[in-house]
Amino acid sequence: MEIGPGRLVLVVGPSGAGKDTLIGLARAACADDGGIVFPRRVVTRAASPSEDNEQMDLDAFRQAQALGEFAMHWEAHGHCYGLRRTIADEIRAGRTVVANVSRTVVGAMRHAYVGVTVVSITAPPEMLAERLATRARGSDGRVADRLNRAVDDAAAPDVTIMNIGRAEDHARELLLVIRGV
Repeated sequence: MEIGPGRLVLVVGPSGAGKDTLIGLARAACADDGGIVFPRRVVTRAASPSEDNEQMDLDAFRQAQALGEFAMHWEAHGHCYGLRRTIADEIRAGRTVVANVSRTVVGAMRHAYVGVTVVSITAPPEMLAERLATRARGSDGRVADRLNRAVDDAAAPDVTIMNIGRAEDHARELLLVIRGV
């Protein structure tokens, strides 16, 4: 049975595209809107300053996974990520849930939730490489591996934002999608 009536806005895209930056700006713009929720991801690596994640070691993550605590989970670049099951409660209550996820979970989420909108945030390869180099997060692994990651067509976006200008302008684009305008 698909979960609704709220919406699930899945923000996807390559490393370095600026997903967390745009989500952070959208979160700030929606701070007074109780109908829009930005859940914290659970990650098995240290969070960076631009992310609002819950850090968990691998053993604790695997235990939470085995107990069914995640609505979705995935592995990428040697780390595990997940969103807690509470997002289903938010969606059942009619709220819009916005989350940065892997493109690998999009197909399953389209089957599990009634209203799924996929927003791809991207940038040209040379800009992605520059951003990843500037970020210099040790847990990122090899930049080339992140740039060359292929994902199947189940992640086809409903909206694409080419994040090459001012972050504030592109955050407004994301806000229009989140608000269903």
